Amino acid sequence: MIKLKRIYEPPAESDGERLLVDRLWPRGISKDAAKLTQWLKDLAPSPGLRRWFRHNPERWSEFQDRYRTELMDPQKSAILQNVVERARRGPVTLLYAARDPEHNNAVVLKNLLAELLLNEDNQGASL
Repeated sequence: MIKLKRIYEPPAESDGERLLVDRLWPRGISKDAAKLTQWLKDLAPSPGLRRWFRHNPERWSEFQDRYRTELMDPQKSAILQNVVERARRGPVTLLYAARDPEHNNAVVLKNLLAELLLNEDNQGASL
């Protein structure tokens, strides 16, 4: 199971593995308070894409397309696969700092990971 959570919310036992998916460390959060399993900044949007988007909902559709294109980079596939494997074993929570819970990179990443999980399930069922 893959969940989303703002890093400013308190950690919970139900979070399972806590993966920060932002490129920049969130303001006002100590590494100890974050209770991270891992910081996956390589899965975050590129600095150029992040600056272009600026969490503007009017750019959301295009941001999703551009970010998914970045995530299809072969160098990111091993990291994505690792997160998929973790999600198979137990809960994974993607952490983000953005104020908008509907228009942020973690939402796009969660959707892509869910698709990868589903595709693997379908391939396994057909074998």
